[in-house]
Amino acid sequence: KNKNKQGSFRTSGHAGEDSLDGLMRDRCPLTPSQSPRKRTTSQSKTEPPLLRTNKRTIYTAGRPPWYNVTGTTFKEAFVIGLCGGSASGKTTVANKIIEALDVPWVVLLSMDSFYKVLSKEEQELAARNEYNFDHPDAFDFELLVTVLRKLKKGKSIKVPVYDFTSHSRRKEWKTVYGANVVIFEGILAFANKELLKLLDMKVFVDTDSDIRLVRRLKRDITNRGRDIAGVIKQYNKFVKPAFEQYIEPTVQVADIVVPRGGENFVALDLIVQHVHSQLEKVSLASAHQGQPLPKTLSVMESTPQVRGMHTIIRNKETSRDEFIFYSKRLMRLLIEHALSFLPLKPVSVETPQETVYEGKRLSGKRITGVSILRAGETMEQALMAVCKDIRLGKILIQTNHDTGEPELHYLRLPKDISEDYVILMDSTVSTGAAALMAVRVLLDHDVQEDKIFLLSLLMAEMGVHSVAYAFPKVRIITTAVDKKVNDEFHIIPGIGNFGDRYFGTDAPSDWYESDEGMDY
Repeated sequence: KNKNKQGSFRTSGHAGEDSLDGLMRDRCPLTPSQSPRKRTTSQSKTEPPLLRTNKRTIYTAGRPPWYNVTGTTFKEAFVIGLCGGSASGKTTVANKIIEALDVPWVVLLSMDSFYKVLSKEEQELAARNEYNFDHPDAFDFELLVTVLRKLKKGKSIKVPVYDFTSHSRRKEWKTVYGANVVIFEGILAFANKELLKLLDMKVFVDTDSDIRLVRRLKRDITNRGRDIAGVIKQYNKFVKPAFEQYIEPTVQVADIVVPRGGENFVALDLIVQHVHSQLEKVSLASAHQGQPLPKTLSVMESTPQVRGMHTIIRNKETSRDEFIFYSKRLMRLLIEHALSFLPLKPVSVETPQETVYEGKRLSGKRITGVSILRAGETMEQALMAVCKDIRLGKILIQTNHDTGEPELHYLRLPKDISEDYVILMDSTVSTGAAALMAVRVLLDHDVQEDKIFLLSLLMAEMGVHSVAYAFPKVRIITTAVDKKVNDEFHIIPGIGNFGDRYFGTDAPSDWYESDEGMDY
């Protein structure tokens, strides 16, 4: 890190289109406007979850980052703090950094989401442009530090959505997952000591005050329906004094100072190079061939009936109707077998003959089923048949054909899942990559590792070892384990593409079997 101010990128620049002449050419309205502000919510709600470039799409909503074979993060997320005055170009700098980083998963976190909820008196002041939104007391730093600390550790977090119309937080909060890089931007990003401890790189965006005023006039008049008199009044009374008292002095803690914001390509290149040097390449847990199967694995007894059903569903000549029928039979047996591992507590009941029977009852709160789409969804019917009124969730994980890595595309989990025993279902597990990611998602939602049961009709030894080594407390339950996985990640001897055989579809040749039930 470059903490020497002399090393900052301080060069002169031209105002260009940000000059007052440019403002007048745009014919911004000079008469007072009574229309409400058009931007009504914080950026956590209005900012799109992706950034499109000429060549690719970068997802900025975040996702659970990769974890190593011990089930922990390779390292904490790299957090870049962007500070600067109002309309200094922080968001532009953030987007240019994201585009240049070439990292597929980035979280953008804005201080705008963390304004405090205003009292009635404060709301009246805000309506008259007499409330200071640029003062440190306007922000909920306690919540901000808590959220950023969890995000840095790779945990999922909920970000408040601030409504600028009512100056309050909306009921719905946005769920954001951890990422490789977190970019946190705000006018007071460096104003809190606990916050500074979480920042790996501190960048101050230094833009001339006249340019910032012109930008603010353009933004507030054109986009927020404000009148020029009100904007200038607020700027002179609150924005400018706050910058001089609270924001500008924090340049002393910056590692890099970037004049001219997003136009300073030299400074942006240095930032990107430094972040790249700090990031480590990630990889999925690898199998440990030749090792004994883990104790957390339970393979259903291969009775003549079970082996007979396997013979039918493994046979490529089996009709779809028979494949579905015998698959469902196996699923029902698998579910019943899995339920025997749930903890039970003794309970006494009275029989119709008025005698006491000493029995058992589930000692936990409840059971929730979560299927890995699409093939895992085929197991839901068997689960519902034996568990009355069970709650269900769904996770869609597919392979990125460019990187070969699994990606989380869809997630729907029941509320308050953290106290439940979770039965995670997929039809087959080959390399275990999808299962690893699904388990990580559950852990990010505070489900206890020893309360997760991974169920699959067929698994490869590679997948079993990967899951067990990464998450040693997860119970793995299947009807059979095959030894090999070929170069195309097909289980050998295997069962074929379960999803295609069950649903009667034909997968294109370039699909990964993991996308449609083969898992990976």
